[in-house]
Amino acid sequence: MSKSAMMRQSSLQRLSSIVHSKRNGNGEIQWCFSQVKGTLDDDVTEADIISCVEFNHDGDLLATGDKGGRVVIFQRDPISKNCQPRRGEFNVYSTFQSHEPEFDYLKSLEIEEKINKIRWLRRKNQSHFLLSTNDKTIKLWKVSERDKRVEGYNTREENGQMRDPAFITALRVPVIKPMELMVEASPRRIFANAHTYHINSISVNSDQETYLSADDLRINLWHLEITDQSFNIVDIKPANMEELTEVITAAEFHPLECNLFVYSSSKGTIRLCDMRQAALCDRHSKIFEEPEDPTNRSFFSEIISSISDVKLSNSGRYMISRDYLSVKVWDLHMESRPIESYSVHEYLRSKLCSLYENDCIFDKFECCWAGNDQYIMTGSYNNFFRMFDRNTKRDVTLEASRDIAKPKTLLKPRKVCTGGKRKKDEISVDCLDFTKKILHTAWHPTENIIAVAATNNLFIFQDRL
Repeated sequence: MSKSAMMRQSSLQRLSSIVHSKRNGNGEIQWCFSQVKGTLDDDVTEADIISCVEFNHDGDLLATGDKGGRVVIFQRDPISKNCQPRRGEFNVYSTFQSHEPEFDYLKSLEIEEKINKIRWLRRKNQSHFLLSTNDKTIKLWKVSERDKRVEGYNTREENGQMRDPAFITALRVPVIKPMELMVEASPRRIFANAHTYHINSISVNSDQETYLSADDLRINLWHLEITDQSFNIVDIKPANMEELTEVITAAEFHPLECNLFVYSSSKGTIRLCDMRQAALCDRHSKIFEEPEDPTNRSFFSEIISSISDVKLSNSGRYMISRDYLSVKVWDLHMESRPIESYSVHEYLRSKLCSLYENDCIFDKFECCWAGNDQYIMTGSYNNFFRMFDRNTKRDVTLEASRDIAKPKTLLKPRKVCTGGKRKKDEISVDCLDFTKKILHTAWHPTENIIAVAATNNLFIFQDRL
């Protein structure tokens, strides 16, 4: 970059009214705080904890679900989107109660209202459609806008009350008048009674007509127009449950090929299935599994090797898997071992015993791709989240906290110290707060805008290219 170009870039940064980041001299992305949604207080109710985050396909809408069964949709501010440089500001667009707590009387079990997953459908008309699911029931929601109303009815009053026919003496022509914009969310389909175990994944097919839902032992294929039946495409339930050795942890359709899908297991394996080969995909086409390192073998090996999330890249060529300590990148053409492996928090390996005792070792961290498949993001403890650059192999640890929830705050890289002597900007591994964890993250499909869920707060960060 020339000196004059650098001066122009510097002046733009000073004049920018909202915080953005710039690439530093090493070519890395520096992230800055954009905004936070939620209340930055210590009085957090269980129902307010965010349980999933998902951008829609053009990135203009961002949906979150929480443990109270609510879905909150944020819309990108049109001014921030169209200004130069583009900004990533989101405002509340719609809020609705997606699921209510239920009780299964046959099994005497409570069914939580917690939203496990949200998946958007591609937009086909003026309305938006999304799928949301709790442990048992999947719902298709239509989110639409209304800015006009009809006045001058013949058979009923403006409040909807029916008029007495005896008092109708003339014919009125209804007229359409503008009104204040109203966003309505209405359930269009309810898909229920198909899962014996808790649903952990839903994924919309590239054909936009079918989707899959996965629980611990089975994967079902649904048509979006049919609610009373689904087709079981994977069933790993053994005849004798005492012989059960693994469960399904995540499943996802291929982004381009409507016949392919993958699912991961608690044994650290990922299976690629082709629905053209057989109706029941119990026999996989490919299995992706990394050979175990004998030097790292321990009592906790099986637990930490369980894959909590799997995501196919936007190009469809690669996929990432998240286990407890690392993120791995797989090439769909090579099953024997991952082509890349990134350590997320290797410093916790010595803490596995205490993490097992407080159940943190069973936390399910998610992972996500950047829109260009160059970057990977996943969460950790102490409200840390990790980002990896696949080209340069650089990585950075950032923190989503109330301390940075101020305008023009640059996110400083955080480092964790494992030894006795700690530097100024480092934090000791013994001082990490394991109650604060980043389990859910999302990356904008076309821009470097990220959403990070930290307890009941949604942090949005953006860079400046």
